[in-house]
Order: sequence, then C-alpha cells, then structure tokens
Amino acid sequence: MFLRRKHTQKDDSEQRDAKVIELRTAIGPLSGRCSLFCTDACLMRYLEARNWNVDKARKMLEETLKWRSAYKPEEIRWHEVAHEGETGKVSRASFHDRQGRTVLILRPGMQNTTSAENNIRHLVYLLENAIINLSEGQEQMSWLIDFTGFSLNTSVPIRTARDIIYILQSHYPERLAIAFLYNPPRFFEAFYKAVRYFLDPKTAQKVKFVYPKNKDSVEMMQLYFDIENLPNEFGGNATLKYDHEEFSRLMAQDDVKTAKFWGIDEKPYQIGNGHSVAPEPAPISQQAG
Repeated sequence: MFLRRKHTQKDDSEQRDAKVIELRTAIGPLSGRCSLFCTDACLMRYLEARNWNVDKARKMLEETLKWRSAYKPEEIRWHEVAHEGETGKVSRASFHDRQGRTVLILRPGMQNTTSAENNIRHLVYLLENAIINLSEGQEQMSWLIDFTGFSLNTSVPIRTARDIIYILQSHYPERLAIAFLYNPPRFFEAFYKAVRYFLDPKTAQKVKFVYPKNKDSVEMMQLYFDIENLPNEFGGNATLKYDHEEFSRLMAQDDVKTAKFWGIDEKPYQIGNGHSVAPEPAPISQQAG
C-alpha cells in the first residue's frame, strides 16, 4: 500500500508538471515583468484556482497580466499610500506563522479614510510587499483580522469589499492560506453574509471566525501560531504596537528590494515623521549642467 501511495504521488506530481508546461505553451512567449511574474509556481497557483483546467487557467492568467500592465502594482511605493497606513489598519507582522508564512494584520476598526480607490491601492501595495517577503518555496500568506473598535462607521461599503474580493480572487489566487476573523461583533455576521456571496467556496473555507472564550478557537490559533509571537489582541503573549514611522522606514527599504526584483530603476525616497517624501528636484541650472 505504501508503494502504491508513493507511486500515485509521483504520478500526480508528473501530471501537475505536465499541466504547467501545457499552460506555459498556451500563454506563449513572455518578456520583461510578465516573464518574471509567470514562474512555474505562479502557473501552478492559477491551475489550482481553476481545478487544473488549462484553458480556464490561461484565461484567468491573461486577465491578471492585463490588470498588472494597467494597474502596475509593482510600481506602487510606500510614499504614495503611507497616509492610508497611519493608523496601522493594514500592516505586515514582524513574525511568521508556524509554516513560515508571511502574516498580514488587518484592523478594520482603524479605518481612517473614505476613498475606496486609495484603500484598495494601499491593500494591494501590502499584498505585493507580503509576497516579496515570502520565504523561499512559500507561496501563501496568513491574515489576522482584529475587530477591536470595529463599528458600522468604520466598516467599508459592500461595494468596496466586493472590489477587494474580486482583486484578491482574480489576481492573487491561492495566495491566502487562512484568514482569522478574531472576535468579530455580532452585527458583523450580517455584513459577512452579504460579502460571502462574492467569495469563491474554496476561499470561504479559508475564513475562520475565532472567539477568545471558545476552546476550539483558542486551540486553532495555537495550531497556526506560536503563542509567544502572537499579539495579545489575538490571544497571544506578545505586545504589538504599531509605529508608523518605524513601519515606514521598513517599507522604504522594501521598496528598494521590490524595484530591484522587477528591474525598476528609481531614486530612493527620504523618510520623515512616518512619511516617505521624494527628494527635492535639483535646480534647473544644475539639471542643465
């Protein structure tokens, strides 16, 4: 039986590899950033998202390449979205989960702006940042969503939530490993029911409601996270305080890493009071010189 299982696993691996080759042939020659984006691991994620149907995966991937060409998520820089992050409503954690995955912390109760477009751009920036910081061989991230201070006044409109879900599912397939909704208020259930309508069933299974007084919830959190690393607002022993200036410095450093990865030539930005600012342009006389 052991030999049969081992043989089956080998066959499955060979079939997946063959599907990746088939998809790469189907999308044709790529160059520049498209070539950098379409790694074998990337193609495998799109195939997984479309149940290994090559034609459906090709269509999905081509839509993403069009979107990336127009939206240019890899060109978003922290100084453009820093004002959205002043309250720490979305940030990358300094710790990983037990699988070594990057962790994004979301605090919907810290919502500080009303522009749907800027909110989405800020989130896309942090998705790209989380991906660039994934460990080698790791394709997915975990989300921790803290509902402290959440109210109807701070909740994003259903339409914005729908747009965010569309981008996540269409252009970042199989990037989410699991999302923990920690101690959401009862009225959030109605909001989630409306939002769940837009969720792919596979994505919906990754969303877990967690309550601090529920034994199963506590055990599930401990299964995914080291309790010593986990912030106390998620039932852990660590203390987490968002420092916008410190986080801005970290993001500015990561922007250099991002530019290098994508082959983008750009000048560094200065950091001051938690904001990234472009260097002062040289006087016209110096530019002429």
